[in-house]
Amino acid sequence: MSKRVALIRGDGIGPEIAAATVRAVDATGADIEWAEAQAGAGAFVSLGELVPESTLELIEACDCALKGPLMTPVGKGYRSPNVALRQHFDLYANVRPARSVEGVKTRFDGVNLVVIRENTEGLYSGVEHWIPPNRSAAEAVAVVTRFGSERICRFAFEHARREGFDKVTVFHKANILKMTSGLFLEVAREVAADYSEIELDDLIIDNACMQMVTRPEQFQVIVTTNLFGDIVSDLAAGLIGGLGMTGSANLGASNGMFEAVHGTAPDIAGKGIANPTALMFSACMMLSYLGFDAESRRLRAGLLSVLAAGESVTGDLGGTASTRDFTDAVVAAVAE
Repeated sequence: MSKRVALIRGDGIGPEIAAATVRAVDATGADIEWAEAQAGAGAFVSLGELVPESTLELIEACDCALKGPLMTPVGKGYRSPNVALRQHFDLYANVRPARSVEGVKTRFDGVNLVVIRENTEGLYSGVEHWIPPNRSAAEAVAVVTRFGSERICRFAFEHARREGFDKVTVFHKANILKMTSGLFLEVAREVAADYSEIELDDLIIDNACMQMVTRPEQFQVIVTTNLFGDIVSDLAAGLIGGLGMTGSANLGASNGMFEAVHGTAPDIAGKGIANPTALMFSACMMLSYLGFDAESRRLRAGLLSVLAAGESVTGDLGGTASTRDFTDAVVAAVAE
């Protein structure tokens, strides 16, 4: 059955890696209709809006969205369009796998974990303000609800059960943030009672970060709040070669958005040397979400074979291939 996907090409290197990923997905034979949408800095220049209403309506009408990176200024400027999209569609679960990849040299082997991050609450709720009279201080409110905590913790345990993991670890700061982190940990323990076959563990966030870079093999499914999840999911990517080596899914009750989590890399935009691996791995997750399981496996196998061979990889992976060369190799591997 045909599926319709909203394609947001993004800013910087986004259009290049999006084009590469569309080629790779099409090579699997998945019956997908691509529907172009705009968001981010490019949309602001051409349409005067970061996330146009037409884009929201198109995503709503599609089965899911595939998105390249969008630019968000540091400090001053507009709020993140990525956060706006997640909150608008209530994409409460961010799923970021981190798996060792043959051919990519890192300090660690055998890493196989997934960070599941609550995606709509916490310090990313956007509740912040200046303290008068002279903006000498600012205040942000971390919103943590029992409802939001329960659904993300249940999502994590369901993911563990479905993927064959037998341990879920909660990252928190309940020793200091006794109400917000304390509520999250309390709810996680309540949810765990419904999954007797899965072990529940918990770690204070600072210790958890140390443990991740000393013994990452101990972790399987990590579940945590929004800000902690944003940080440790990048840390997890660092264990396997960086942000260019992992996909990402943002999932809600009735919609999904799959994206590369790295930046827009404006310094190399348009040079044809960007690595599309992260968005291709995101597309593997998207294909499974849409019910194209065989096609997802085909794309992942083709991508992994090219990375393992190391002959047609981009400069960030130690090779000399262009984005097109790399994509040609993936398409050929998928066809095999």
